[in-house]
Amino acid sequence: MNEFKLSILDLLKEDARLSAATIATMLGAEEADVSSAIAEMERDHVIVKYATVINWSKVDDEKVTALIEVECTPERGRGFENIAERIYLYPEVKSVYLMSGAYDLLVEIEGKNLKEVASFVSNKLSTIESVIATKSFFILKKYKQDGIIFEEFEDDHRLLVSP
Repeated sequence: MNEFKLSILDLLKEDARLSAATIATMLGAEEADVSSAIAEMERDHVIVKYATVINWSKVDDEKVTALIEVECTPERGRGFENIAERIYLYPEVKSVYLMSGAYDLLVEIEGKNLKEVASFVSNKLSTIESVIATKSFFILKKYKQDGIIFEEFEDDHRLLVSP
């Protein structure tokens, strides 16, 4: 991948709403060249989706997000590919990562409540033949996601009083 396309990706990563004209101005390039590069990266699935980062805690929404460590047995000739595919096809699954360390896959899921998440783990995830063990962690609060800080904390301006 050339520097021009990498520069476009860096700009779009920071703000996916940037137009080709704005990017061209920022890079000192022709708008047609930027549009062509973006179209090519979309076609090649380098750019997969344009997304919005939402601070759901500011919305009256009761979503529950969980991270689940999954230990599983790899399949001969395919490794973890088939297992990961079986997992990521469930609509409640938001992300699946192959990991190094004590477990093999990290799965991020969303549910309406704790019961729904627990049901997914016990009835769908843990019943997959290759899955040996799972460990679930519920996200209580997000402070930062995708480089975006959700809560700005004010500095404490009180005077320090010591005995």
